[in-house]
Amino acid sequence: MNPLAGPTKQSVQAVLNQLSDHERETIELRLERWTPDLVAALTVLYPEIDVEELVGRLAERAVQAFRERDPELRRLDQRRLLTPDWLQQPTRFGYACYTERFGDNLARLPEHLDYLRDLGVDYLHLMPLLRPREGDNDGGYAVQSYRTVREDLGEIDDLRNLARTLRGQGISLVLDLVLNHVAREHEWAERARAGDDHYRRYFYIYPDRTAPDAYERTLPDVFPDFAPGSFTHDDEVDGWVWTTFNEWQWDLNWANPDVLVEFAEIVLFLANLGVEVLRLDAIAFTWKRLGTSCQNQPEVHALTQALRAVARIACPATVFKAEAIVGPRDLVQYLGQGEHAGRVSDLAYHNSLMVQVWSMLATGNVVLTRQALSALPTTPPAGTWICYLRCHDDIGWAIDDGDARAVGLEGYAHRRFLSEWYAGEYPGSWADGLVFQANPVSGDKRISGTAASLLGLSAEGDMPGDDAALARLFVASAIVCGWGGIPVIWSGDELGMTNDPHWADEPGHEDDNRWAHRPRLDWQRAERRHDRATSASKVFEGVAHLARVRAALPQLHAAADSTVLMHTDAGVLAVVRSHPSGPMLCVYNVTDSWRPFEYRHFTEAGIHHPHDAIENRDIHIGDDGMVGLSPYAAWWVVEGRPGVS
Repeated sequence: MNPLAGPTKQSVQAVLNQLSDHERETIELRLERWTPDLVAALTVLYPEIDVEELVGRLAERAVQAFRERDPELRRLDQRRLLTPDWLQQPTRFGYACYTERFGDNLARLPEHLDYLRDLGVDYLHLMPLLRPREGDNDGGYAVQSYRTVREDLGEIDDLRNLARTLRGQGISLVLDLVLNHVAREHEWAERARAGDDHYRRYFYIYPDRTAPDAYERTLPDVFPDFAPGSFTHDDEVDGWVWTTFNEWQWDLNWANPDVLVEFAEIVLFLANLGVEVLRLDAIAFTWKRLGTSCQNQPEVHALTQALRAVARIACPATVFKAEAIVGPRDLVQYLGQGEHAGRVSDLAYHNSLMVQVWSMLATGNVVLTRQALSALPTTPPAGTWICYLRCHDDIGWAIDDGDARAVGLEGYAHRRFLSEWYAGEYPGSWADGLVFQANPVSGDKRISGTAASLLGLSAEGDMPGDDAALARLFVASAIVCGWGGIPVIWSGDELGMTNDPHWADEPGHEDDNRWAHRPRLDWQRAERRHDRATSASKVFEGVAHLARVRAALPQLHAAADSTVLMHTDAGVLAVVRSHPSGPMLCVYNVTDSWRPFEYRHFTEAGIHHPHDAIENRDIHIGDDGMVGLSPYAAWWVVEGRPGVS
């Protein structure tokens, strides 16, 4: 199908006529480039309809959004198109927080931009701030309106102004877009309850338990403690509603193309506010298929491709990040494989790396990690990982059973060990975590806690064992920052903040201990971030140093290839990064003792004068052909210059 012919052309003609010749040429070139991606995706999603009319509806909305786009954002579009690897640059460094727990509200948040600049941040993820339902709302993920913000945070113009201010500072704004469900109080759900058949078709509503029971046979519980099952009977709608997460979060029926059109409009609205990255929340759950877990279905990627094509036509500076906390084998699909390569999300969470960092530190052993990370499929060239030590959520132990078996472990037992270790229940554990949503049937036992608490740091950093905790925190941060992609620090971890002892005091938080690791930023502690006698300074300066060093290392461009070395000491993780500028060898001791490392690994990687960029020092060989790694050492080794340290 010619993307500029037939119904598509007719649909957009009226809008095209309102553009200047230059604008028209720009948008027609984009339509020519990305409409085929849109057609291909819609053909997969809706094989029983003629997609030309649907393409026309979506193209018309994209062209209209382009026409309304601010000139400053259009200039950003051009800049991003000229620098397609802007997300992959090693200068990228991220920070995630709740607006109210970091800067009170949207209007006041810019008062703290100097703090973010000190840390090296140019990517800021503000947790859900679109208007949620009142009362329980899953931390803001039960959205009542996608076009207004929470009243306590300000107005939609405050969000627009904040995006403009951040953009002026070179900081990209990241917001959540919840795709799988809306709040029961959302207008669509209200109209469905009022008997509007058009909106009933936006949801999965069944007259009796026949279909729900058939689906339930293969559906896992997400929140077994307070939201068991995936269906809720709603008297007003007179039926059973699909509610994967909570009874007041209604799953959307993406098999209905009208839902896709609605979300395309929402994407364009947020993009024109200045949002540069949309985090596609719960993307893995969006497509339902009987007899499966209703996660990671193939249509999920076609759905993302369709939304991305619309965004690329109207606002190519806005990119997608897949919130897919899935098994290791499913991860790479969210960055695009096969027919979806280069056409879906630009970013995805490296959940496997996160889990393996915690596993290595608990065991002092890298054998499982070497197996798991080396077994991952190759990342698409344009795909970029979000690398993180933890996020706002609990930690689930996504250890693949096959990886565990390959190194002589039993997956269930290892997951159980990690839960007990980080809950502080295992003998010798230094961790101070909280058990979240233990499921006695499946054995799932997730963990809450700040990075500092999980790694054994005391609140003031003045207790025995704190030096080791600080060292663990540094090596963990170095692994995350040295993997490539965009490292993202969760608010408070950069100051070594420990679990909030008063997490349950706020109304609505008392049953969710994840709020223990979502503390309000301690600004008094932050003011001491340059006082080197404090633990806050030691952590902050360490993280900021890693951000500065990585910014100057082209080897940490996200597209560089990574190869895990399989034959090192069991306590040492070594990763070779290959880049046209030269090789890099990242070496990490995950134990509390000195470990040997063979010097030959440097020369075999192509490094003949090894220089540690983190400490800015040369590395010298011992008489036995070995070098020694101090406890929890982290090296980023590149080619040095002979005689220069």
